[in-house]
Amino acid sequence: MTDTKERPTGGVRLLKIQEAAAEVGLTARSVRYYEEMGLMRPAARSEGDYRLYDESDLERLRFIKGLRDDAGFSLAEISRLLEDEEARERYHAAYHATADPVERIRLLRERVASFERQAQTLRTKINRLAAMVDDTEARRLRSLARIAEIEAASADLEHAYPAQPEPGVTTNP
Repeated sequence: MTDTKERPTGGVRLLKIQEAAAEVGLTARSVRYYEEMGLMRPAARSEGDYRLYDESDLERLRFIKGLRDDAGFSLAEISRLLEDEEARERYHAAYHATADPVERIRLLRERVASFERQAQTLRTKINRLAAMVDDTEARRLRSLARIAEIEAASADLEHAYPAQPEPGVTTNP
């Protein structure tokens, strides 16, 4: 394999781990960890055994980062979502490789089951987030009620004990 400085023929751009990580806003350590967890595999290795990443690897890293950072998914949830995506790609290829209607129906049913698992994972996340929003809103409302109580008590005290001017300070009538 070639190093990133020598571009392979065919216009495929391969990046070392530091370059790939920087391009998607991750650290090289995160990328290595994703590999250890089975979420990633580099496209190739250089003669010096450097990991090399192509555009599809960068897309996958962006997808993982988005699920983790933007949507708050755990790595286990991300792994399940990626497994379902890979399974759907296999079903798609197998579907087009056969003309047998029974096999096509079986493949489509497996694909539907994969979509259902993914939708359930997303619904679970939505429900957890909705519960967090509800909890935050309830705490906000309790704080507003406490403010109103303190303001009302302060107003009662102000009427009972009007503020006295400080010594040496005159007020204009």
